[in-house]
Parts: sequence; C-alpha cells; structure tokens
Amino acid sequence: MPDFRTYLQPEVVARLSGLDLVARLVVEGFITGLHQSPYHGFSVEFSEYRQYIPGDPPRNVDWKVYGKTDRLYVKQYEEETNLKAYILLDASASMAYGSSSVTKFRYATYTAAALSYLMLRQRDAVGLVSFDRGVRSYLPPRSAGTHLHALLETLRNTGPEGEDTDLAATFHSLAERIVRRGLIVVLSDLMDEPRSLISGLKHFRHRKHEVIVFHVLDPRERDLEFGRETRFVDLESGAAVTTEPWHVASDYSERMDAITGRFGRECRESLIDYVLLDTAKPFDTVLFNYLAKRKRMM
Repeated sequence: MPDFRTYLQPEVVARLSGLDLVARLVVEGFITGLHQSPYHGFSVEFSEYRQYIPGDPPRNVDWKVYGKTDRLYVKQYEEETNLKAYILLDASASMAYGSSSVTKFRYATYTAAALSYLMLRQRDAVGLVSFDRGVRSYLPPRSAGTHLHALLETLRNTGPEGEDTDLAATFHSLAERIVRRGLIVVLSDLMDEPRSLISGLKHFRHRKHEVIVFHVLDPRERDLEFGRETRFVDLESGAAVTTEPWHVASDYSERMDAITGRFGRECRESLIDYVLLDTAKPFDTVLFNYLAKRKRMM
C-alpha cells in the first residue's frame, strides 16, 4: 500500500503530472496522516454502515466487518453541506518565483487543486477566481463532483503574468461582487502595499464573509540566503539590482519579519485567519488550517 504522506512533500508533488492526480494524492496523504496525529477529529465524522453498492469507493469498505460477516459494508459519514467557498488565486508575475523546482504559483495551484478536491468531497460548493491587476477568470461555486474538472482545467490554463498589480483594488472589487456570505480563501504572496492590502481583506469581513489568507512565500524571499553575488530582478517591473546578499540579509530578514508580523497581527484583529506558508514545507499545514477554519464555522 503506498505511503500517501509522501505526496505531501512539494518536491515530490512537483514531479507528478496532472492536477487531478496531485489533488487526490495530496488529500489522501493528509487524511491518512489525520488518523496518526493530533489532527484526528478534523475530518468528516463517522455515522453508520450501509451495504456496498457497485461504484462505491473501495477505500470506504470496512474490511474488518467483511472478514467477520463475509459481506461488504461501506462506512457512511456525516458531511456538512451548504458552504459556498471562493478560492482566490494570485496569478501576478511575482508568483512565478521559485528558488527550487516549486514556484510560489505552482505551490498555490497545487494547494487550490487539493482544497477544491477536499471541499467537493465534503459536498461544499467551490468557486475559483484567478487575478493579477484585476480578475482574470471567474468560475462560480458549484458542489457537483463533475465541477472538479472545470476547476482543474481553469488552473491548468492559468499562469503567472502581468505588471504593476493592484491586489487591494481587486479584493475591494470582489468583495462587492460576491454577494452571498461564504468562505474566502486567498492564496497569494501579498506583494503589495500592506496597508491597502489589509483594507481590501477587511472589506470581505465587512461583507460578513469568513476569510482565511495563505501567505505563500519562497524560503529565499524570507532569509535572502544566497551564497554569492546575485542579480535580483523584479518580475513585474523588470527593475534589477546586483548585490552581495550577505551584507543586507540581516536587515532584510528583519523587514520581512516585520511585514509578515503586521499581516498576522492586523488579520487577527479583524478575525481573519492568517497562515504564513513556506513553499518548501509539506501541504498538511494548508489542509489542516482549512479544516480547522471549516470546523469553527459549523
């Protein structure tokens, strides 16, 4: 039996082909880990048994019961429904950066695919918005299992691009556009002026949405640990500077810590969940924080 937890590792996931495979394996790896960790209890709750019907997923068959009765029974679960979630995916040019094979955008795309798979599995309605300076694509929320194909196809056809992004203006626009109260999941590197960005996020709360922000950063963006003279290029403006990073790394790290600290503090004050993500870290952090948020909303 495969160890699905392997597929929580970004470097391993990056070698897989097909977002549908990525989504399934990441989620299966996470759920497998739930039952061997303190995360136990954040998955859907077991309810009762029913007889197996051809087409039921084999993973839901209780093989212990089969061994005792020689009959196939399937575990049924209580699944909370009627949640309408919107995944907001930052597709601006800055998301193209990656110090390894996993760029910020790829990490965010895999995360969006896994969250979509998980939410549809829970029979929640999921929508997807990709944006840079403005909204690039909008896929309304649906709960049908067939909706996953449309979500993944949109993700496949989206790439990081654009110049002079204005994330705050996009958030304000979306907050006015999304009328029905729901869950807003933001996947972004938040490369914009913090004050205006936070104002845009607060607009969602003003509209009574629940909000969780996944701040996606590459580890080198946080510590600037480059071992030689390096030329840095702004992926959106094209501006470039060459420097010896070790001379400025300490001050740079302090400023980055101050920025992420401010995002975290002001989000908490506005009852917005803020999660700082490192693209080198496994995906279980993302999925656990989503499920924790989901549980609090029940």
